[in-house]
Order: sequence, then structure tokens, then C-alpha cells
Amino acid sequence: MRVGVLELISYTSTSEWSAFRPANKLRRHFYSVMPQVVAVWCRELGHDVHYATHFGQADPKALLPDDLDIVFIASATQTSALAYALAKLYRREAVLTVAGGPHAKSFPDDCAQFFDMTVKECDRAMIADILGGRYETPSIISSAAPPREFPSVADRMTEIEIAAGLGRGATGPKAVPILSSTGCPFACEFCTEWNRDYQPVPKEDLLNDLRYISEKLPSIIIGYHDPNFAVHFDETMEAIEQIPAPRRNRYIMECSLSVLRASRLPKLKETNCLYLAPGIESWANFHQKAGIAGKIGREKLEHVLEHLRLVKHYVPGLQANFIFGLDCDEGEEPVTLTKEFIRSLPDVWPNVNIPTPYGGTPMFDRLLEEGRILTTLPLAFYCSPYLTFTIGNYRPEEYYARMIEMYELIASTHMLIRRAVAKGPLLVRLSNIMRSLAMRAELRELRRIHRMLITDQKFRLFHEGRSQDVPEFYHQRFERRLGRYAELIPRSERIPVLTPETS
Repeated sequence: MRVGVLELISYTSTSEWSAFRPANKLRRHFYSVMPQVVAVWCRELGHDVHYATHFGQADPKALLPDDLDIVFIASATQTSALAYALAKLYRREAVLTVAGGPHAKSFPDDCAQFFDMTVKECDRAMIADILGGRYETPSIISSAAPPREFPSVADRMTEIEIAAGLGRGATGPKAVPILSSTGCPFACEFCTEWNRDYQPVPKEDLLNDLRYISEKLPSIIIGYHDPNFAVHFDETMEAIEQIPAPRRNRYIMECSLSVLRASRLPKLKETNCLYLAPGIESWANFHQKAGIAGKIGREKLEHVLEHLRLVKHYVPGLQANFIFGLDCDEGEEPVTLTKEFIRSLPDVWPNVNIPTPYGGTPMFDRLLEEGRILTTLPLAFYCSPYLTFTIGNYRPEEYYARMIEMYELIASTHMLIRRAVAKGPLLVRLSNIMRSLAMRAELRELRRIHRMLITDQKFRLFHEGRSQDVPEFYHQRFERRLGRYAELIPRSERIPVLTPETS
């Protein structure tokens, strides 16, 4: 069979970052592991496989051949509209369509309206069954458990070369994604990994990948796609340390502050950690993830500042992940503390997120039961800077005013200059500068929404949960994103199918 595997990184056929080319080059490296794994499995099963990633560089359908028998499309929820449009085009051509990735896992019933098969979890045996025609269509399918063994980096090199643009004269940093573990020991209600047990990748498999990368791709940056890196810290570091120090690749990762004990920090420097992104989440909760049981508010802020200042001695690039608008947030304090954090550590990138209730999480089920989900809003808007539910302790216009306040500080010229002159690798400083500039576009969208919440009663009633009529604003944004593909998803088909999953 002729098999296509397409990962959608950008949600529009023309990248929203196309006017800022350095950021677009960075965006292409947001590709993930599992679509490549599926491509390798299909190839090992004897099929003719064509793999591509779409980051806004071209018409996504033109990235694969026209004469496919089956196409696997991996998408996040924010790229779901483009995935649905492509599925319609392929089904017209009698190509079997299979949805995978985070969106299929979170919203399988909605996905099933457009795809022949929707895969929530898969392993190699399931891919063999799909290719063998052993499932009826349409269907929603899932393996008994997530895979615990993955093809090696050597096995994925065909796909890595395509995704990273290796050997094509492309300039700029390159990255390769790997996994050292799956799952997470924490059960945050907003996280799609909340019920997936932490499981390290077999040490020998990790070591083989690291050896291969150090020999064949010595200048490439390793991106660990673990939900929570190095929970088994000593074992993970031991594997990295088996690569001779001069040959260790730089790496980036996400982890909990609780992992980053002072005694462990020298290991990060020794193993060549370039960038890490701990989850702070909220000043009012999640103290266990920060390793500071019982400390919230200003007490948590002071601890986090002290901790990250220490980390900076060992890791040149830092990002702090925040979520503003959870039910534990109330009043001025979350904004005041976050702004104090930003000013205190200008060279730590503050990633302030709007909470998104993805399907399959306790947060989604609770908000759906409480009637707080905006149930008619298209799923393509389940991403910043859009609100998909009614915030617990803020009116919509009040919430957006506070988000704008934080974004204005993050994207200010003063903070941009402080990041530009900060100590550290040029790559990290350039990344922070690019993100500062890109954030200004998102800030403009926040201001538009805030203005409409004040001046447009219908828009405000929708965001207060008192109207089901999707504002014209969202339909126009939806259609602008999809361009000529917009006609494939009429307005009647944009209303999502939302079902609880965790009960």
C-alpha cells in the first residue's frame, strides 16, 4: 500500500508567522515523535511510506503524493480544522483516512465525524491491523496501553531528515525529538497525561539513541518530549553521562521544579542541558510540583525566584510555565506576583497560558458537568489567546484585562532589551527576542477580544455562557485560517461533539 503520514504543526495553509521568517524556521522543529514512529512501523510492515510535516511552508496536501491508499494525519486540537478539511479531500479521492495525535485522543467523537478511523492510543500491532483492513469504518479505536518501546533514532532518520530539513542547505539550529520516559507521576486536572503512569524508556534504548546522535548528528540539539523529564533523575543522568563529555549533544526539556534539587543541578551542566522549562502553573496551588509543600502566594514566589536563580548558574536557558485563570486564581494577587516574577528574572521566559480544558481530562469533565464549557465554540480555538469556558473568579472582560497587563509587560521594549543584553548563549537570547516580537501579535488579538467584550453585547453574552450563538468574529477567524479550505467545513459542522471521557 502507498501510505501517507502527515503531521500538522501549523493550523493554516499559510503560516501565521510567515512575515517573521526566523520564527517560522524555529516552528518547523516543533515536530513530534509518534507520527515518525507510525511511519517507521508502516515501512517495517512492507508498505511504501511518504512522511511530511506542515509548518506553514506550502499547501499541506501538496506535501504528500496524490495516489495514496491510506493517510494518517496527526494534529493537535488547534490544527483540527485543517485536519478535518484535509480528511474530506482525501475521502473524496477514496483514500482511507486515519486521525491520530493529541486531538484524536482528546476529542475522538468529534474527530470521527470526518475521519474513517480515529486512534486514541496505538501500538505496532494496531497499525498492522489498520493496514490489514481489520477494522470497520467509521470507528474509534485504541490499543490496550500506550507503547513502551519505540523505533530508534537510527530507524527514524528518514523522517528526521525531512522534518528538520537536514542536508538541504537550511540554516539555523536543528533539533531531534526523543523520549526518555512517558507519563507523569502527577495528576494535574488540566493535563492530558493525568492518568498515564510514569514509565522510563529502557535504559539501553535511550543510550543507543544518544550514541547514534552524538556520532551522526554531533551539532544537533536533542529535544526530550517527555511530559516530565528525569523523574528518575539519577538513572537518566547516568545514561547521558555514558556519552563522553566532549561529544554530548546539547538538550532541552520540561520538568517539575521538584526534580531540580540543588544537589542535582551540577549534573545538568555536566550533561550539557541548554534549556529547561519547569511548570510553576499557579501561585495558589501545585506546590508539590515545585517541591515546596504548603507554600503558596508570595511565599511560593520567593522560593521559586531563589530556586531559578540557582538553576541559572547551571543551565543557560530557562522558561517558566504559568496558567492564569484556574479556579484557584482570584483577585489581583496572581497578576501582581507574575509581574514581579517577570521583572525579577528578565532572562527567564515567562510562558503565561490561558487554561484549555482538553477532552479526556478531569478539568474538561468537571467544567462540562458544571455547564461552563462554551459548547458551540469550534475546537480549533482551544488554544491561546482564546477562552473556551467561563472563568471561575473573573468576568470575561476582567480576565482579558489582566492577561493584557501581563502580556504588555512581557512584550515591552524594556523587557526585550533586558533579554537581549542578558548573559547566556546567543541562541537562547535570540529565541527570547523572537518570542517577544511574536507575542505582540497575540497581544493585539487579546486587545481585540477585550474591546469586543466591552462594546459588543452578543459577544459578551457568549463568553458569559448566556448565549449559544457563536460570534461572527470566530467564524471569520476560522475561515481566514483555512483560506480556500474553509468551504469544506460549513458553519453547521463547526459545532463540536463534546463527551466526557474520564468517568
